[in-house]
Amino acid sequence: METTICPWCQTEIVWDEELGPEEECPYCHNELKGYRTLNIALGSEEELEEEEETQEEDDDLSLWGEHDESHLNAIRRVEAFAADGGDLLAYESGVEKVLDRQDEVPECPHCREYMIFAGTETLGAEFKPASPGGLREPLVKTSAKLNVYVCSACFHVGRFLSEDDRNALIRTVSES
Repeated sequence: METTICPWCQTEIVWDEELGPEEECPYCHNELKGYRTLNIALGSEEELEEEEETQEEDDDLSLWGEHDESHLNAIRRVEAFAADGGDLLAYESGVEKVLDRQDEVPECPHCREYMIFAGTETLGAEFKPASPGGLREPLVKTSAKLNVYVCSACFHVGRFLSEDDRNALIRTVSES
């Protein structure tokens, strides 16, 4: 009897000599003869350093090929905090403690880090509520409250309707 190990699931396959080798693994059903390996030839250290520098330059560019200065400036501020003797580890653990106590933890739309609840804000007289066609009331009242969040990494500020005002918006739209 011939024994082979499946390259996909690492299971030992024992074949019957009369039937011969199988073309497919009986456990994971992957093709045994179609398994391909990838060989990577490493160049000299100089070539690797050049590739790393090119990759770093590419990482600094946004999707549109422009520098994302706001995110880079925020990173520089955090690094400046550390350079002035600030303890980044203490900052990160403090952020974790604050996030653990929050009911809602939205993600920052810029860097995907979690945002810290900073307070509430009330829409004022400057806010002009819209009443889309077919609705009897405006979507959001001028007295609506916004929850304000700050990203702990890039310091982006985000505002979201409070829970009560979200429910009011849902009722307004669904009653139309």
